[in-house]
Amino acid sequence: MSINHISVVIMAKNAEETIKQCLASLSDFSEVVLYLNDSTDMTENIALGYSNVKIVKGKFIGFGETKNRAAEYSTNDWILSLDSDEILDSTLTNEIQSLDTNNIKKIYQLKRDNYFLGHQTQSQDTITRLYNKKFTKFNDNAVHEKVIHPEGALINTLKHSFVHLNITNINQTLTKIIQYTDLGAENKKTCFFLIVIAKSLFAFFKTYIIQGNILKGWVGFALGVNSANKRYYKYLKQYIYCQNEKTKPTIDK
Repeated sequence: MSINHISVVIMAKNAEETIKQCLASLSDFSEVVLYLNDSTDMTENIALGYSNVKIVKGKFIGFGETKNRAAEYSTNDWILSLDSDEILDSTLTNEIQSLDTNNIKKIYQLKRDNYFLGHQTQSQDTITRLYNKKFTKFNDNAVHEKVIHPEGALINTLKHSFVHLNITNINQTLTKIIQYTDLGAENKKTCFFLIVIAKSLFAFFKTYIIQGNILKGWVGFALGVNSANKRYYKYLKQYIYCQNEKTKPTIDK
């Protein structure tokens, strides 16, 4: 595959801390679509320094739908979807360039090395990020969106990984917790408080113990607490929504 047949699509908002590293790693691609939603920092100014970047501005309508909308602006049908805090290296770029894309039913999964406060965590994940938009797209999930694997899809996993600078400072964790828990709790309810407790404790146990981040010292513990906090506030908001529904006054007709 020629790398020129792939459009990189990035959705970003106030990503000045990481967008330069992200875009610099994509210099081999002829088209990078940067979809900005209500960005107020230097992200746009930084992006203007890259000749292969096409800037598009639009509203945020949930992660899944927004990523699909951003992909509509690409010239190519093959889409490499990245976040503004994700960075490719030359080995992965070369591997992508060697792929066979004659069959649009092929979907490619990439390995992601996650970083928390500048430290690599034990929790590498594998996610679908390279696909043909004539064959598939992201689902409509407001958060935790995924590329749909239609019937007949040919799933391939690439050998090399890319870097995900997930959290670069403590304030960022708080901002993300607010955004992600709002989206995750929207119009959903949990009516048993024990679920709130259980989900939070299991999130900490999974991240800190099962994934092996206990070996990372204070960073691993902080990562476990961060995971627990995300679950706690998500399900607490759902629980409060349930309680409000119970106490909502009824109107006799």
